[in-house]
Amino acid sequence: VLVHAAARCLIPPEAVTQLIEACRHDPVGGLLALPLPDTLKLQKQDGQGARVFQTVPREDKWLAQTPQMFRLGALHAALASVAHLGFEGITDESSAMERQGLAPRLVPGSAQNLKVTYPADFAFAEAVLKGQA
Repeated sequence: VLVHAAARCLIPPEAVTQLIEACRHDPVGGLLALPLPDTLKLQKQDGQGARVFQTVPREDKWLAQTPQMFRLGALHAALASVAHLGFEGITDESSAMERQGLAPRLVPGSAQNLKVTYPADFAFAEAVLKGQA
């Protein structure tokens, strides 16, 4: 089954095809993701606000996207196993599978598959759509 967030409304069809082809025979399944392109900082708070506490190595960090693809029975079992916890610590379907000790495949996604979350994202999405017309 493919699980997709409506907030990722600009996904290129070829990214979905790539995910399906990469995970079709994978025993666990996987998700679209992008290697973290930016420097990642941890913060600390002081009396004047947030300050850099530490720079985190980004070499093994990925940004999870959707869709995510898993076998329906395994995904259902993974979600059912955390339902009684109110899904605490579960941020996506992949994290539920990971909680089961599984390691989903990372399939390179697309920067166009952005998540429309903040007001500025709507303007960017609109500009992308106008550019495709």
